[in-house]
Amino acid sequence: METEQDKTMEALQIAIQMEVDGKKYYRKASHESSSELGKKLLASLAAEEDTHRQKFEEIYDAIRNKRVWPTTNFQPDGGKRLRTIFARATEEMGSNIKTLATELDAIQTAMDMENKSYDFYNSQGGNTTYAAKRDFYETLAAEEREHHLILLDYYEYLKDPAGWFVTKEHPSLNGG
Repeated sequence: METEQDKTMEALQIAIQMEVDGKKYYRKASHESSSELGKKLLASLAAEEDTHRQKFEEIYDAIRNKRVWPTTNFQPDGGKRLRTIFARATEEMGSNIKTLATELDAIQTAMDMENKSYDFYNSQGGNTTYAAKRDFYETLAAEEREHHLILLDYYEYLKDPAGWFVTKEHPSLNGG
């Protein structure tokens, strides 16, 4: 019979692999991006995936050695750093950007990955009675959701830069 600890260890191994795969994907997409904005944003996401992996490995080791979920001081910035990178780059680039279909496909794949990570972390947080574990997974799920929203913003920018600027910079043109 599988114990609670076995389930936790298995979930952590899945989470570690998800973060490793995410980092690998973001690094590859960053190198293949045709824009400086894409390169910066995707490289930053790769770094965040690596941070997540490191935290999962710390938790995994703590549970394996002490058989208890450790206190974590995981406090992501809610996507502020990524949004700052995005805002600065879009100001510099303006609406004169050429986008390849492959870049749009890469961003769509990244959004799908973030949604799957969100669903997994959200379910892990909802399936436990331990507050520390639940809080950690809920925080991580929220961060994955924020990554998705940033990628969605970038996707919309790539699809229609001029329209994106009108929507984001001038949400109400009332003539008055």
